[in-house]
Order: sequence, then structure tokens, then C-alpha cells
Amino acid sequence: MKAKVRFILAACVLGLLMTGPFALTALLLFADARDAEREAFARFLIPRLPLGGFMTLIGFIGGVILLRSLFRQYVHGLSRMAETLRLMLGANRNFRVAPEGPPEVCDLARAANDLAQQRNELLDDVEAQIRQAKATVEEEKNRLAALMSELALGVVVCNLDGRILLYNSRARLQFKALAQGPTSMSGGALIGLGRSIFSILERGQITHSLENIQQRLRKGSAEPTANFITTTRGGQLLRAQMAPVLARTETSEDGAANPLGAEPQVTGYVLTIENITRNFEREAQRDQALQTLTDGNRAALGNIRAAVETLLDSPEMEADYRERFMRVISDEASTMSARLDATMNRFADSLKTRWPLEDVLAIDILSAAARRIEDKLQLPIKHEEQDVSLWMRVDSFSLIQAITFLASRLRDHYEIRELRLRLDADGKMVFLDLIWSGTTVSSETLYTWELEPMNVGSETSPLTLRDVIDRHGGEIWYQREKAAHRAYFRIVLPAAAMPDAPVVDQAQHLHSDSRPEYYDFDLFAARDAEGAGIDLDRKLSELTYSVFDTETTGLQPSQGDEIIQMGAVRIVNNRLLRQEIFDQLVDPGIPLKPEGIPIHGITDAMVNGQPRLDAVLPAFHEFCNETVLVAHNAAFDMRFFQLKEDSLGVRFTQPVLDTLLLSAVIHPNQESHKLELIAERLGINVIGRHTALGDAFVTGEVFLKMIPLLADMGILTLRQALDAAQKTYFARIQY
Repeated sequence: MKAKVRFILAACVLGLLMTGPFALTALLLFADARDAEREAFARFLIPRLPLGGFMTLIGFIGGVILLRSLFRQYVHGLSRMAETLRLMLGANRNFRVAPEGPPEVCDLARAANDLAQQRNELLDDVEAQIRQAKATVEEEKNRLAALMSELALGVVVCNLDGRILLYNSRARLQFKALAQGPTSMSGGALIGLGRSIFSILERGQITHSLENIQQRLRKGSAEPTANFITTTRGGQLLRAQMAPVLARTETSEDGAANPLGAEPQVTGYVLTIENITRNFEREAQRDQALQTLTDGNRAALGNIRAAVETLLDSPEMEADYRERFMRVISDEASTMSARLDATMNRFADSLKTRWPLEDVLAIDILSAAARRIEDKLQLPIKHEEQDVSLWMRVDSFSLIQAITFLASRLRDHYEIRELRLRLDADGKMVFLDLIWSGTTVSSETLYTWELEPMNVGSETSPLTLRDVIDRHGGEIWYQREKAAHRAYFRIVLPAAAMPDAPVVDQAQHLHSDSRPEYYDFDLFAARDAEGAGIDLDRKLSELTYSVFDTETTGLQPSQGDEIIQMGAVRIVNNRLLRQEIFDQLVDPGIPLKPEGIPIHGITDAMVNGQPRLDAVLPAFHEFCNETVLVAHNAAFDMRFFQLKEDSLGVRFTQPVLDTLLLSAVIHPNQESHKLELIAERLGINVIGRHTALGDAFVTGEVFLKMIPLLADMGILTLRQALDAAQKTYFARIQY
């Protein structure tokens, strides 16, 4: 029975106790009296009834006031104390009962605080021992997280239902880059813990590969892997390798685990993902370049060949005709050379081979080569003009070997005393020049050196200079500077774009921990329920949630106010995933109200040019797909969504939990259910309030603390939580 009902009943009982004896006595006397006595009694009593009734009413009111005071001090005070004690036992160990009220209640509060302090000391001791015991396991988890986040290859681990239970940073960036349309919005990515891999990759392809792996396992294959190429919804090509996650234990008759002799059981699979779209495009460009060279030079070669044959067959040809044929040969050769240069510049990237190359500063290659030449050959090196901003995509070791090899041949065969290094660029080509004075080198000599193994002193190499040049898709030639009496070898290499500084997601950076929360191995045991949709009878602790908040131009959605910011974070397996967020400013199309700017800190300049709600709301809808929505005072936010259903065609049909209503369920005797006060009661630090994402984080932490408190009240399932919330007073609020 509720406290208010008990108070009303107590007041009624008090009234009966005060008026009942007098009324009963009067009735008895009146019944036993004679007629004359009754008339005398009536003449005596009736004039005095108003005064008696008034005195009785005054006494009744005084009794009610006294009863109400005692009720508030003892009953209501003890009820609030009980809620506080539950907070101390569950969500917030450091919360304490305020010793207020009558002396007996204050003594009880102090005693409860003393017991709570003793309990905290015992729990601290137990937790210290648990932390010590778990230190090794936690260290291994941290190592795994660090290794996974630094891998250059995208890795995704799924259970048999295709639910993602681990992914690394590379996979997250890859799939975020692949996102097309709504999912490319801020924070909206295709990948996330608990999400289905089938929203990214073709279900049939993965199922087929998994069947192949299981068949190979049954045949005893030592490497049961499968490789396949698939496409994403955006048309990107992905190369994937699938490897099984095996559980090799079985249970014997006595219940003990027996790892020997058990048939391997597949519990999930590991996918390594590589985006080969760019490689495929490069292959197409390479084919186009070869086709261009073939078709474009065929006619020129035919003209040159015809002119040469004519000159050879006619040695007595007149000078004018000979000059004409020589001009044809020169013009066609120039045309071929220009076409070759244009092709190399246009297709410099696609002409590279598949040898593993890396982006390096060209000046670093020259500096390393200069040190090596001076150390190995004792040949002085000087540097001429060099563009320090040039980047090349090269195999550093083999390129430095090639430069050193050329320097050694020049020193040994032509006894040069000094070598100069120069660096320049033209379009997509980088020119690396080795310059010397005096002695000239014939083209035949360079051709011979190109085919020799690059042996320098006691160091030998199976590679030739031509091998290195071909690996880089480059070229080398000999050239003279007649005016300066110098000559040089020019190594032509394709340039690499200077890498951009990594983009840091500030919203995630501010709220991230020291390591990413990209894995949850407990999801191995999670299996999808039969059928689609969200099961209302599933436990709250087993569901996936999207906790969200909005910032708006005002508090009247029905009067034209609009959303200006949306933020959300996902909860999977009772964990707030701070890296899996949605954070987006929205251009409302109307001026912001000046009185709201100091609250949310968003100005007109910040929202101008941002996406409109017709683009943001579908992206948010996809982010929240297959999850339960959670918000504080959710009726306010949902009203904005409902008003846009007809115009945008976006409907949120999943269940919605409101932490405001749940707080009224858990703590019905508390005076306020504002988010800040709830967070304070539950021991949560409030950071970033009045930003959509900041409020979503706080609401998510509050909701996680509420789940065990609801369980203590017997509210375990989503249906029970929704029913309990609808019975509260705040559920009647309309917007």
C-alpha cells in the first residue's frame, strides 16, 4: 500500500476516533431517555451543536496536522532513507543518508552511514584482491587491444550469427570510408559491436565460405581457410580471408573437459578485409596505358621503319630527299618520345609494380645514399638544389643499393673524384640525378651496367639495376650538360602524394579511454532470437540500446521549434561503447533563439551549412537500427521525430525507455528527477552537459546503473520496464 493511501486511512481513523465516542454516547442516552427527557435533551443539545461541531473540527484539524507532521518525519523520512540505502547498496556506494528529522531517525541515519562505511572498507579490500587476481588477464586484454588497433589490415571477428564481437581500428576506418549516403554522416559507420556483418558483406558469400571451411575441417585440413572477393553496397571491391574460431573441448561422462579427440566445433570466424578497389582501378589504368602506347606508337614505328628501309635501299639518294626522310624519322621519334613521357606522367601510379613500396621523403633517400657512398666508397658527395617536400613511393633499401652501385661503377671505371646529387620533379615524376664533371659515359655502358648484379665491394645482390628500376615503374637514362662540361644519370621515379596529417575525431577523442572498446568476447555465446524485431520479454541486461539526445531551438516542437544537434551512443552487452557514436549538427533552416544559445552553446554560424534534418534523421535511424531507444524525457525528443514522419518518411517503431520515468519508478519519494540530480544520486560525474552527445553519455551511464536497481524491484524484462514506466505520474506529460 502506498504511503499516501496509508496517510488518508490514518486521517479517517483519527476522525472516527475523535467523533465516534461522542456520537455513540449521545445516541445511547437519547435512546434510553423518556419523551420529556428527550425533549429537554434536544433543547439543551441543539443550540450547542454548532459550537461543539466547531470545537470538534478544530481538534480534528489539529490532530491531522500533528499526524501529518509525524507521518512526514517518520514514515516518509524512513521511506526516503530506504531508497538512499538501496543506492548505497547498489549504484552509488559513496552516497550517504542525510541525518535529518526527529532524533530517533537521525540516530538511525548515522548508524546506517556507519554500517555503509564498514561495508565500503570490506568491499574495497575484496576489490583490491580481485584486481590483483585479474591483473594478468587485464594485461593480456590490453595487449590484445593494442595489437589489434595497430594492425595495418582490417580484422573483424563474428559469431555464427554474423554478429560482430571484435574489430580493429583499420576495419573501422575502412568500412567508414566505404559508407555511402546516410551512413557517411558524422559518427555513422557500418561497423559496430553487436551489429550484423551482413549489413556490410553479402550473406550468401559468407555462408558459402563458412560451409567450405566446415567441409575442410571434416576432411582434416590443416589450413581450413576460405578466400573470396565481394562488393559492398557502395560498389567497392573487397578481398576477404575467412578463418574459423574453433572450440576443441568436449565433456566426458564425469563432466570434465576433454580437449583430446574432440571434433573441432566452429563457434565463429575471423575476417581479414582489404579494399582492392584502388588496385583494380590501377590495373585498368595500366592496361589503358599499355593500349595507349601500343596503338599510338604503331603508326610512328611503321613510318620510321619505312624511312630507314628507304635510306638503306637508296644510298645514292639526293641530299634533299635524304634530309626529308631524316626529318620524318626525327619527327616520329619526337612524337613517340612525347607520347611516352605523357603516358608516364599520366599513369605514373598505375605503372608501378606490386612490389611492396612505402612512402618516404625523397630527401631522406638522398641523405642515406650519400652517407652510404661516403662510408663504402670514400667518394665525396655534394648536394645541389633539392626540393625537400617531394615524396616517393619506393623500396628504400634496393633504391639506395642502386645509387651506391652506380657511384661505385663511376669511381672504378672513370675515376671520378666527386659526385653531386640533385632532386627535382615534374608532374607525377621525381628526378634523382647523379652528376659528375669531365668524363663522359656512353649509352652502351649504361645498358651494360643495368644488366649486371649490383655488387659493391664485398656486398652482393641478386638484383640488377634494371630490376630495381622496373620494380618502381621508373626509368633511367644518361644525359650531358655540354655548357657546364658535366654529365649525369637521371633516375625517374613516380611521385607519391605527401601524406595528410591524421584526422582526429574530436568528439571521440574527448570521450575515449586509453584503449578502444572494440571487442567483447561475451558475444560469442550470444545468439539471435528466432524472428525479426526486438523481444519485449528479453532481459534488460541482454538488449542492445541506442542512447540519444537532441538540442533544439526551443521547447515547443508543435510550435515550429527544430532540432539543431543530435548525439547518440550505443550500449552493447551492458557496455557503453564510446567509440560507436552519432554526433551531428543540423541546420534548422530558421534563426536560433538568443535565449537558448547560452544553454547549448550552438550559434547560427555553427549550424549554417550543416546537413538538414531530411539527411540527418535517416542516418540516425540507420544508426539505431535493431536497438532499443533510451533518452531522458524521451517524450520531448520523440515528439520532434513524430512531427517529421509524414514529410521525411522516417518512423521509429522500436521501444523507447525513458530514464526520467525509470527514475520515478526506482525512487518515487525523491523530490526531483532531473538528469544532473539522478547522476549525482548514482555517483556519476557529469561532463559535457547540454551538448547532445554529452547528454547521451550521461544518460547512458545513468541507465546502466538503473538496470540492477530495476532488477532488485523485480523488473527484469523490457516489457516490465515499459509497463512500470507508464504507471508513473510523469508519463502523462505531453508535448
